[in-house]
Amino acid sequence: MPTLMEVVDLLHGWYPPESADEWDAVGLVYGDPAQPVRKVLFAVDSTIEVAREAAEWGADLLVTHHPLFLRGVHGFAETTPKGRTLGTLARAGCALLTAHTNADGSVGGVSESLAVALGLGDLRPLRAEGQPLDKLTVYVPLADADRVRGALAEGGAGVIGSYESASFSSPGEGRFRPAQGANPTIGEVGRLEVVGEERIEVVLDRRRREHVVRAMLAVHPYETPAWDVVELADAGTSATGAGRVGDVDPTTLRAFVEHVTRTLPPTPRGVLAAGDADRAVRRVAVAGGAGDFLLGDAIGAGVDVFVTSDLRHHPATEFVEKGGPALVDVSHWAAEWTWLPHVSARLVAALDTVEARVSTLCTDAWTFRA
Repeated sequence: MPTLMEVVDLLHGWYPPESADEWDAVGLVYGDPAQPVRKVLFAVDSTIEVAREAAEWGADLLVTHHPLFLRGVHGFAETTPKGRTLGTLARAGCALLTAHTNADGSVGGVSESLAVALGLGDLRPLRAEGQPLDKLTVYVPLADADRVRGALAEGGAGVIGSYESASFSSPGEGRFRPAQGANPTIGEVGRLEVVGEERIEVVLDRRRREHVVRAMLAVHPYETPAWDVVELADAGTSATGAGRVGDVDPTTLRAFVEHVTRTLPPTPRGVLAAGDADRAVRRVAVAGGAGDFLLGDAIGAGVDVFVTSDLRHHPATEFVEKGGPALVDVSHWAAEWTWLPHVSARLVAALDTVEARVSTLCTDAWTFRA
């Protein structure tokens, strides 16, 4: 049977910890990496009830979506709810692993699982993953082209996938007439000059724009170089990223909301909708968990309805007033629970000696509806 570390490495391969948001706390929380793993329980939250379920079932590993310790702690004495949860797991010899924002946008992750559960087809990310890119173009005398290309590469430009120092150059002629007060590297004041030049183009991470431009200007021979930077549009080719967009068979908003209600695990809060009940629905965007940061992306994606959780009054009201997609607000827990059966089955398929179970304990924050 596999060790805990082997199971962790497998899950981290699917949901890389480095893809988590900077504020997040993901990965192995507790457990001996060398201990064998026979039983794995999957749940959304690390509550005391879930910890007891793991202990009673004899689980060797509890995998949760939400972190037990999202913020730093100085201890985990059992005088606190979180301390009692970890103490229960520790006494049962059950390790704890968290896959949170690293699982949200991954292939086979939370948002994709929600989309699949709701029957969406032809899926793509609502906001594709990847750093925004710029393209810098600069015109350089032929004799200085290699030096400028080298400076651009040293500054961090020209990285495409696993390749470095990538650039494109094309020859041409530069024309200029130095005016009074100029101190030209080439030519004379008042005289029209024609210079053989190279047009150099490189892509760069937008965060490094200032650094790359400074590196280029530091070695360029001209007193006033000709250059420009353009921001590149996302090509939408990444399979990972926040949320998902897909298509459903033509229906109405009312019928689609009823379908969502039947599909997701029931919770006291139910399912809320904003929009014309008879509105036609064909293209749908979803985001597991709190997805109001994607409201603008939903408008830009041209969808008919956006399904997410934890929508606040003012952003939701303003969104609807713009005449964009309808909104469907579902339970945070219920939306993210849809990931558990998927990852559980995926683990068993990869490790046939491991038994997996999905917790059906509802850990939604709301316990009843008046």
